Amino acid sequence: MNLARLDLNLVVALRALLEERNVTRAGQRVGLSQPAMSAALARLRRHFDDDLLARVGGHYELTALGQVLLDRTSTAYDVLERLFSSQADFDPARESREFRLVASDYAVAVFGTELARVVHEEAPGIRLRFTQTPPTVVDGTATLLSATDGLLMPHGVISGFPATDLYDDRWVVLVSRDHPGAGDRLTRRDLARLPWVTYQRTYDAPAVRQLGMLGIEPRVEVSVDNFQLLPLMIAGTRRIGLIQARLARVLAPVAAVRVVEPPYEAVPLREALWWHPVHTHDAAHIWLRETAARVGAGLPRGDGDRG
Repeated sequence: MNLARLDLNLVVALRALLEERNVTRAGQRVGLSQPAMSAALARLRRHFDDDLLARVGGHYELTALGQVLLDRTSTAYDVLERLFSSQADFDPARESREFRLVASDYAVAVFGTELARVVHEEAPGIRLRFTQTPPTVVDGTATLLSATDGLLMPHGVISGFPATDLYDDRWVVLVSRDHPGAGDRLTRRDLARLPWVTYQRTYDAPAVRQLGMLGIEPRVEVSVDNFQLLPLMIAGTRRIGLIQARLARVLAPVAAVRVVEPPYEAVPLREALWWHPVHTHDAAHIWLRETAARVGAGLPRGDGDRG
C-alpha cells in the first residue's frame, strides 16, 4: 500500500460512516452532502474490497471488517488530529487550548491539584481535563495515549513509551486511629490475620502484589476503585490497607486513621507522565512536560521520602 496515494480525508469519512452507520447522518456530521458521502463510501469499499456497511432490513450494520476497523479508525483519527495540530511555537501566556490527562484519583490529589494551580497562574488560557484511568490501560496503552495528551502512572506498569519522571512516593499501612489490635508497629502475621480494604485496580498497587511473594494473602473484606475512599472504609474498623504516603498526608483530616510503616520493604513508587511519540516534538507538549516535571520536583519532600 502506498500512503502517498491515499486521501486522508477518507479517514474522516470512514470514522463517521462506521460510527453513524448511516450515510446521511455521517455526511451531516462531517459537512458533506449525501452524494459526496456515498461517493466516499464507494471509494472505501473498493479500497478494502468489503461492503463495510451491510443493509439489514431498514438499517445498516457493520460487516466483520467494519467492526474491526471501528476502533482502529478512531485511534488513527486521534493520532492524525494530534499530529496535524502540532505547533512549532507555544506561548502559554497567550494560547487557549485544553490538555487531557488520564490519571488515578491519587495522582490528581497529590500532583494534579498543584499542576492546575501553576497552570492557572502561568497560562490562564490553558484548560486541564483529568479523566479516570481505565481498566484497559495495560493492554490498550497505545490506543489510550493516541487519544490523550498524557497518562500519569507509576513506573513498572507500562513500558515502551516516552515518559518524564515527576516525583517519588512510598507505600504505608493505614489503620483506624482506635484500632484495638494494631500498635505502633505491625507484623507480617498481622497483615495475614486482619481484614483488608484494597484498591481493586491491582496494577496501581504493586506493593499488594508483593505481599504474595512474601507468602501473605490479604483477607480482602472491601475493595474500592478510588484511593481516596480507603480512609473512610478503614476508620472505626479493624481493617487495614495500603496507601501512598503523600496521599495519606493529604487525607489526614478526612477520617480518624493513622499511618503505620509496613513490616517489609515495600517497593517504592515513582510517578511519571507518559505520552505518545507523536507529541515528542510538539512545542505545546514540550511545555506541558517541562511544567509537569517542574511541579513534580517542587512537591514538598517528606511525604514520599523516609527522611
